[in-house]
Amino acid sequence: MNAKRIIGLILCLFVFTVGFSQEKPKKQLRAERKIEKAKQIAILVDSKEFVFVGKRAFPQGLRTVDLTTNTNFIEFKPDFIKSEMPFFGRGYSGIGYGGDSGLKFEGKPLEFSIVKAKKTYELNARVKGESDVFRITLSILEEGGATLTINSNNRSPISYYGEISKIEKKVDK
Repeated sequence: MNAKRIIGLILCLFVFTVGFSQEKPKKQLRAERKIEKAKQIAILVDSKEFVFVGKRAFPQGLRTVDLTTNTNFIEFKPDFIKSEMPFFGRGYSGIGYGGDSGLKFEGKPLEFSIVKAKKTYELNARVKGESDVFRITLSILEEGGATLTINSNNRSPISYYGEISKIEKKVDK
């Protein structure tokens, strides 16, 4: 009877050991998720149609501003760019006191290019707004995080940190 128990215990231990050894370690799972995310970002960037949503703004000479409660985005397409980004910083000319509505512009880009670097993508664009020209630089990491910098003739430069994602199609009812 004792021999049956010992054999049964050894058999159970063997089954559990083999079962657990088949699971992938957390490190390997994390690496696989990272590779999959990099593939998704590559497909998104290659399509040249995506949206950047800011999480934080870094105005020149001011404190960091949390944007998670503010609606903001900049939509990129090779033939159209639309921005609804808030602006925190200094305006030089052409901006009325209290009348500034942020970096809101849309139009066909005068320039639009995406260059692949080692582990990033660099998007450069130039868009003419109503009374200003905006130079846009977007550095995209393989994980989807991105840094957006907008320069204009009438305002101090501002940078944003956020993520890119697929443009959601609006459903008309």
